[in-house]
Amino acid sequence: MASRPTGQHTCLRSGLAEEIDFGYGDQIVFSSRRRVLAAVAATAAVLGVGSFAVLRATGDRADERAANQVVQSAPPTANQVVQPGAPGQAGRTLSPAEQSQLPPPPAHTPADAQFMQRMISHHRQALEMTALVADRAAGPEVSLLARRIETSQRDEITQMERWLTERGEEVSGPHAHHTGHDAAMPGILSPEQLSQLERARGAEFDRLFLDLMIRHHNGALTMVQQLYAAGGGLEPASDRFAREVNADQGIEIRSMQELLATLGGG
Repeated sequence: MASRPTGQHTCLRSGLAEEIDFGYGDQIVFSSRRRVLAAVAATAAVLGVGSFAVLRATGDRADERAANQVVQSAPPTANQVVQPGAPGQAGRTLSPAEQSQLPPPPAHTPADAQFMQRMISHHRQALEMTALVADRAAGPEVSLLARRIETSQRDEITQMERWLTERGEEVSGPHAHHTGHDAAMPGILSPEQLSQLERARGAEFDRLFLDLMIRHHNGALTMVQQLYAAGGGLEPASDRFAREVNADQGIEIRSMQELLATLGGG
């Protein structure tokens, strides 16, 4: 298993606190269904690693405006690198000469590119599945869940395509998951399973959709594990994205399992 950067930020999502590592100097990207309230003004970084906290919005507009004021009033830190002190001691701002000696963040690898390309294909099949919900689902809960999945997966596809384009890597075509190579990806539905889902209606559709989407999401988690096992995920941006996928889809799996249990299918 490859080693991973040690910087951290804390996300509070759906009442669950999670520690997610990321590399210093990369833009933080969150899916469109998550609204970020505030970033703590003090950003520390040592040897290319940074640390700060992020809070998820609760829907209170007053809180959001206050948070925006905090962010806007924070001093710029783009050219400032702070070395944290020992416990109980203040940190120290590194000089430009000291900063110039810091190693650059790790570059992306073929494993990173392949992960992004294959995950795009994986996400596109999830969109095929959610497109069936509107005229087949029996309950509003499944429809709402499908809309949430669709929103996040579309946003993540855009992020992955941008990541690949910026690094001069090939962007997967819209039908890449139909090829024999990508059919072997973890969690990918077979043509027969997709046809079965297309034929289902009402409560039968709801249960089958949840069951297949849980499998599909679990496949994405396996792909994240495969990324790190192949030595990828050292580049800060790819590591951050993989961890976001792992966290988000893990939360959605638990939601789907709970919903499936209420429908008598879990």
